[in-house]
Amino acid sequence: MTSNQIKKLVKGRIFSVIFTKKNGDDRKMLCRLDVKKHLKGGEKKYDTEALNYLTVYSLDSKGYRTINLNTLKQIRANGKVIQLWNMEFL
Repeated sequence: MTSNQIKKLVKGRIFSVIFTKKNGDDRKMLCRLDVKKHLKGGEKKYDTEALNYLTVYSLDSKGYRTINLNTLKQIRANGKVIQLWNMEFL
């Protein structure tokens, strides 16, 4: 799933994801896209689209987090649950 597909699915609302972190642990996160309130300036040192990353604002930890979309397992948004390891729409 690409970042553009996720943006169309969530439509600016709060959503949850489950993904695998770099250390191999699964993480569940409640997040939102396009939050600008807590930005402090500066630029990222990497190209998120080239690496297939998505930057979100985590409502749990109240900070920006980057999700590797290659390790995304599940997304819940707008009453839909999408399991990405087998692309089932529940």
